[in-house]
Amino acid sequence: MKTKILLVDDEPDIVEFLQYNLLQEGFEVIAAFDGVKALEKMSEKPDLVILDIMMPKLDGYEVCKRIRANEEYKNTPVIFLTAKAGEVNEILGLELGASDYIQKPISPKKLIARVKSNLRKTDVKGAKKEPQKIEIGPIKIDREQYVVYLNGDEKIFPRKEFEVLYYLANNPGRVFSRDALLKDVWGADVYVVDRTVDVHIRKIREKLGEYADLIETVKGVGYRFKSVE
Repeated sequence: MKTKILLVDDEPDIVEFLQYNLLQEGFEVIAAFDGVKALEKMSEKPDLVILDIMMPKLDGYEVCKRIRANEEYKNTPVIFLTAKAGEVNEILGLELGASDYIQKPISPKKLIARVKSNLRKTDVKGAKKEPQKIEIGPIKIDREQYVVYLNGDEKIFPRKEFEVLYYLANNPGRVFSRDALLKDVWGADVYVVDRTVDVHIRKIREKLGEYADLIETVKGVGYRFKSVE
């Protein structure tokens, strides 16, 4: 069965060009030209979504947010392919749950390489026998539902914040550098800066409230989740 790609962009020339190159690589391609149609096409269960940001009806940010809100698609890789530059836009896209953020223009070969990389990461994650629920002290992390409970109260975490928290909590007592977190959570092929990790850690701590100190800063090294006996 061919890998199915949902390609979403309001510029027909770009869709036609990228579709041709993806087809040449053996992918099946579904096209959509606005955000509303993109959400409708999700019913065809694509294996990966390539998503523009600046589109009519619904922009890419909102489309990504709604995709991630659907339990059925929570692990479907979403790649933003956009002319929208700047670190703020990239961080926003990643915080909303995008797997990758690519600025136009990009060569078809590079795009296809990123597509394959994100698909491989999905396969590897699916193969790992990692615990779906972690309980440490007052925190319960449910990976199946992408929900965090703090003393029984549900807390909302955007996708990347959840993944950072899960990753640290799944390795209590182990110190991770910023580079290691970027590589293991965002992926080696995604360009984000060290400050992205710090921003996510700060927001996670804010949500943990009085238990923020469970995530410790190891000066000059990185972060770790405190072991709780």
